[in-house]
Amino acid sequence: MKRIHEYKRQLLNCLHIIALYNRIKANPGAPIVPRTIMIGGKAAPGYHMAKKIIKLICSVGQIINSDPIVGDKLKVIYLENYRVTLAEKIIPSADLSEQISTAGTEASGTGNMKFMLNGALTIGTLDGANVEMAEEMGMENIFIFGMKENEVEALKKRGYNAFDYYHRNPELRQAIDQIGSGFFSPSNHDEFRDVFNNLMYHDRFFCLADFDAYMDAQEKVNEAYKNQQVWMKMAILNIASSGKFSSDRTIAEYAREIWGVEPSWEKLPAPHEPLNEETTK
Repeated sequence: MKRIHEYKRQLLNCLHIIALYNRIKANPGAPIVPRTIMIGGKAAPGYHMAKKIIKLICSVGQIINSDPIVGDKLKVIYLENYRVTLAEKIIPSADLSEQISTAGTEASGTGNMKFMLNGALTIGTLDGANVEMAEEMGMENIFIFGMKENEVEALKKRGYNAFDYYHRNPELRQAIDQIGSGFFSPSNHDEFRDVFNNLMYHDRFFCLADFDAYMDAQEKVNEAYKNQQVWMKMAILNIASSGKFSSDRTIAEYAREIWGVEPSWEKLPAPHEPLNEETTK
């Protein structure tokens, strides 16, 4: 749940959803950890690709949610008009937080901290606040995957060709072909041609390069979730490690390191004590 933008890679999330759907369709009797995937966020008014991504996720959800073979194994919900009042319900109830931006593109991120504080585990790249979160909780309590920032830069320098990954992985190729062929838009087969072209020819954020690592990390999520004692221990350690991200600590650090002043809150009395003349000054 976040702003819809290519760098945040909701498209990578969507490719995972389609791959899960295809696995269920190919082998309906295979054991699977059921998932309800909720995505929420808004696109800027003139951001064509972001709006297409929203449309694609909704269309994929319509196909999956109405397929009797899938049943309750997989559900996809796009949260209408995502806003604070929805966040107040969804964030405390989530099990897994998706923070999958391309390494080196996220300035910070605060939604991931909110999920962490409320006991959701995180699957994500080493980007933005995920880096500090992993430092606090330990790498064993977060599902980190994909290229690091230096590896992204190295890929840029040597040249990124989406077709290398497309031809290498049949599961990925099937998902992309379904997007491009109109499988998820039967009334208009060209509905998501722009999304297909973006992934194959204009993907500045390397969704395909991180796809294999992302799928592997999702399997680790499944294995952890099967053991609820392990999962709950990880969730508790996430909550216990979230103290660094308090606003008091953040503002105090800004005051000292950026503004060069000492924070005044250290001199204030406790909330139940009256203000005296000195503290009022």
